[in-house]
Amino acid sequence: MTKQEIILAQKEFLFPSVFHYFKDPLVIERAKDQFVWDADGHQYLDFFGGILTVSVGHCNDKVDAKVKTQLDKLQHVSTVFLTEPQVALAQKIASITPGNLTKSFFTNSGTEANETAIMLARCYTGSSDIIALRHAYHGRSSMALAVTGHATWKVGPQTQPGVVFAHNAYCYRCPFGLTYPSCNVKCAQDVEELIRTTTPGRIAGMIAEPIQGVGGFITPPKEYFKIVSDIVRKYGGIFISDEVQTGWGRTGNKWFGIEQWGVTPDVMTSAKGLGNGMPIGLTVTRPEIAEAWKGVHISTFGGNPITNTAAKAVIDLIEEENLAANAADTGAYLRAQLEELQKKHPVIGDVRGMGLMQGLELVEDPASKTPAPQHALRVMEGAREQRILIGRGGLYGNVIRISPPLNIQKPDVDEFIKRLDCAFRSLN
Repeated sequence: MTKQEIILAQKEFLFPSVFHYFKDPLVIERAKDQFVWDADGHQYLDFFGGILTVSVGHCNDKVDAKVKTQLDKLQHVSTVFLTEPQVALAQKIASITPGNLTKSFFTNSGTEANETAIMLARCYTGSSDIIALRHAYHGRSSMALAVTGHATWKVGPQTQPGVVFAHNAYCYRCPFGLTYPSCNVKCAQDVEELIRTTTPGRIAGMIAEPIQGVGGFITPPKEYFKIVSDIVRKYGGIFISDEVQTGWGRTGNKWFGIEQWGVTPDVMTSAKGLGNGMPIGLTVTRPEIAEAWKGVHISTFGGNPITNTAAKAVIDLIEEENLAANAADTGAYLRAQLEELQKKHPVIGDVRGMGLMQGLELVEDPASKTPAPQHALRVMEGAREQRILIGRGGLYGNVIRISPPLNIQKPDVDEFIKRLDCAFRSLN
């Protein structure tokens, strides 16, 4: 198919809700390592990584070699049969997760992983109320959207009962008009009043992203999750860490984002970077919580030997090449250069994130902090012209999201910053 045929076929045969970042859809034809090529043969430096999914580079040779071997051996038998790739992956995950999170259930996506975690919390506690965070995103199913605190993504009738939303730690736009650290992290303390006033007083749990992804890489103060998780457990609930975007070394030096805050969750979910492009979801928890799911359960494709092989190969590669440390080191280098860009371009109101998960919030001017989604749209188009790929998010659509593969190097950062600077200069 030609480029134009692909675009026309998309309009005719796919849901209109399948959106694209650009006025003219960007048709991607192939990719390798940190680069992708469009249908016109243009090469792009990928600093979005398929929405934080391409963790070890496109079409990674070491990962793909193991996948190809497995492809010729066994492709699918479902979870009603036992396979080596599934148990080998579960064993590997148990060796790196914090605390006693040793029981895994595999699905196809982060949405399914979060659905599983919420059901697990309700089965284990006998309670139904779930606390979620404003600005959060947890997936596209009915339950996942019910715990999503972001109007852009909430479609259709909201029929899921028992969900209440706490203030998140959005320091740049503090909901209480306070300043950290003199605020004493009031947003975290407020969770206790939320439970007392909007729930029966005993809850099933809380689900939260250690750093909010779609919400615009909102990064909390270091004390936030310690305070919140203690309150949740005080009222009978369990704490679920949604690591779909923050897991597998992305935040630097740690396997999982929640470890940056010194908190051990009761359940963790993940997807995206675990498969490096392969469709996989993970819910991992303690044995006693896993046992609360009574009866039998199945995931037709969740234990797929191809995706499980890919996932273990990804984890092994991150470990062998110490990519979590590279995320911290190269991420700090990237952060410093983004802060230099902020000095040059006043539309950059806030630079935030951790490791190779960095966000730029664009505003009309630094004093008013008025969201500037129109600037974000223009920067996205300018970035395309400069042949770099970045993402966009935030409640107002005014946050530029930057998340390259974990094995990106400093020369790539230099080239990226040079091109991003040109994209920002196009605003003038």
